[in-house]
Amino acid sequence: MHLPSRLSEKPVRRLSLAAIIALALAAGPLMADELKLQDNAPERYVVVKGDTLWGISGKFLKDPWKWPQIWNMNKEEIENPHWIYPGDVIVLDRSGGEPRLRLLGNAANDAARAKVLAAGPHVRVTPLEDSASPAIPRELIEPLLAEPLVVDAADFTKAPRVAQLPDERVTATLKDKFYAVGVAGAPGDDWQVFEGGKEIHDPDTKELLGYEVTYAGDASTQIVADVSTLVVTKTTREVTIGDRLIPKFRHVFTNYVPHVPHTGIEGKVLSTYGGVGDAGAYTTVLINRGEREGLHPGHVLFSYKAPRAVLTEAGKPDKVLKAPAEKSGTIYIYRVFPKLAYGLVVESSQPIVRLDEVHTP
Repeated sequence: MHLPSRLSEKPVRRLSLAAIIALALAAGPLMADELKLQDNAPERYVVVKGDTLWGISGKFLKDPWKWPQIWNMNKEEIENPHWIYPGDVIVLDRSGGEPRLRLLGNAANDAARAKVLAAGPHVRVTPLEDSASPAIPRELIEPLLAEPLVVDAADFTKAPRVAQLPDERVTATLKDKFYAVGVAGAPGDDWQVFEGGKEIHDPDTKELLGYEVTYAGDASTQIVADVSTLVVTKTTREVTIGDRLIPKFRHVFTNYVPHVPHTGIEGKVLSTYGGVGDAGAYTTVLINRGEREGLHPGHVLFSYKAPRAVLTEAGKPDKVLKAPAEKSGTIYIYRVFPKLAYGLVVESSQPIVRLDEVHTP
């Protein structure tokens, strides 16, 4: 999911039939290594409701992010897929030099895929209620799809600001009016309201990467002027003076096939969603890399414990020598901002903490 602008996202992509049955890898040398099957890999698997692409891949492969390799998918198929559905049968073919997977559909699913293919290669939007297999569990990331909890520095600075409330009030709640400056557009426009604005800096370069904000609710424009009038249409917490407004955008779900970045990515974990100290499986983490570094939704990264200084004979940290980094988990990137990205920890052998390193597998 490449973001065309700082505050917008491309619509959902589908897992294509061609992507499921094609046998030609074009994902680059980073992925062109040996496929290792699970010791108990099934000869065939019937897709059921609730399956994810990551989960299905893990039934066949020891390295689930090599899903495109065992199907031999090209870049277009990874980034512009159609769906597989419950009832489809995936067959493991061991007859060639390398194992391959084939798809055996059923009449209903084949008809649905044919309809999608007939619509052409243009972008299509799929509601979250669709029965097709998503890349990762939707329910774990829906809150972060609905709320842009990271805002680019330039967008935060120019975002409209709540400047006053009626009747000397200090807070506004559902159906209350408030007044804001910097509002453009027309009456009826919808906004999301955010409070706070914690600066996020790169731990190494100290560059300001963006602002972490807290979603407060939704609002709608009633009157556009130098001081505009808006009304609160949804709240999760009270609206206060100083809160910022961001145009409300359509919530979409990324369904890129898990795959390795085409370029080397090196970064660090900045925080974990929800304030937990140690991130384990199915926890969201924020990393200090984004669109600028070529990171896209669907990319898979490894996390490593930050190297620690070894101890001298006197028991003090050595100024030069450090213990080697140890792999701690696997992260699926599902939302990307200009300089930051959210990823879901899909596997972990150790707790992932702030300043742990992330790298291309």
